[in-house]
Amino acid sequence: MDTLRVRDAKDVEEVVRAAIANEQPLEIIGHGSKRGIGHAMATNAVLDVSALNAVSSYEPNELIITVQAGAPLADVTSLIDSKNQQFAFEPMNTAPLLGAPGHGTIGGMIGVGLAGPRRIRAGGARDHLLGAHAVSGFGDSFKTGGRVVKNVTGYDLCKLLAGSWGTLSVMTEVTLKVMPKPEAERTLLLRGLDDAAANKAMTSALGSPFDVSGAAHLPKSAFRAKTEGLGAIASQGEALTVLRLEGITASAAHRAASLRELLAPFGTAVVVEDDVSATLWAAIRDVLPFAANGALGAWPVWRIVCPPASGGTLGQQLARETGGDVLYDWGGGLVWAALPPNADAHAAAVRRRADAVGGHAMLVRASEDVRRSVAVFHPQPSGIAALSERVRASFDPKTILNRGRLTRGAAAA
Repeated sequence: MDTLRVRDAKDVEEVVRAAIANEQPLEIIGHGSKRGIGHAMATNAVLDVSALNAVSSYEPNELIITVQAGAPLADVTSLIDSKNQQFAFEPMNTAPLLGAPGHGTIGGMIGVGLAGPRRIRAGGARDHLLGAHAVSGFGDSFKTGGRVVKNVTGYDLCKLLAGSWGTLSVMTEVTLKVMPKPEAERTLLLRGLDDAAANKAMTSALGSPFDVSGAAHLPKSAFRAKTEGLGAIASQGEALTVLRLEGITASAAHRAASLRELLAPFGTAVVVEDDVSATLWAAIRDVLPFAANGALGAWPVWRIVCPPASGGTLGQQLARETGGDVLYDWGGGLVWAALPPNADAHAAAVRRRADAVGGHAMLVRASEDVRRSVAVFHPQPSGIAALSERVRASFDPKTILNRGRLTRGAAAA
């Protein structure tokens, strides 16, 4: 496979224009840490943007960073952490789940748009993307957004680029909003709740005035093997319901005490603080109980988004029907399901359950053979699918960029 390494945005333009002229589709990669998600692409050429790795500007006082798309996410995270700042949407590190090397790049972070537990309060990646420079499937550079929050007149193309999986353009530089890290965090642990009771507890906490920034439930089955990051917290082998509070130290402590009283009908909550809490939430963010090097590493993994009130029932039904394991994030609005291997990764059951509650499901981890035989991304209704295709074609009419990644069968287009 030919790998085309670029040095700047001009190189990207030239590579895309040559690909158009030769009718040669391109696979867009940074570090390639997420190549295992999606369908097989019809290409023998790779556009590698990892050399576009500079931090163009960082203004901690303005809470803005502009960085090239190939910059390592770990390096940028370390840089803003040195100023006691963070990406508030908690970008997921998919490497443990996929068994891939590295932490990925900034462009990959935006392209997949996967946010962590704080999404319920801070929003997703697209909500923190202020501007971008990119090259379309016409081979033309364009700019969208800017360097401040209120910078858009007309349609905000940033919202399209986030979560587009590289099918609309090749991002070369992005401007992101960063936020101060909280002074303190407290996590309340409730043990032994079943999925339904945990869903009620999380709903009660999220509906309280205590500004919960994370709500997750790990059933007992999730602890069938030791999970890095959970340590002694999971040593009792009981189901674990966790709720996070962040802010200045006095506020976090006061709200934790008040929330503990509110949750008393569900049991006596234990409070853990700061580093222990942060490690726990990183494990939930990256779905470490289903990590590729763990007990369920050979099982397909689904990411199911649904109304929070339906999450507990959906997860229980799916686990019972397939013999799989589930984890709940976003107060039940995000269900991670690791299911025993079979020919279609239980796609029919997953999609049926998701459709029944108005949700959608994405197959995050599976063998290439399975990903060739089932739709990785949730099939869209015909009207929305037609609109999505018109939007895609307006950026890339010859389907040069990541052809076939999102839609099974499109690789032959």
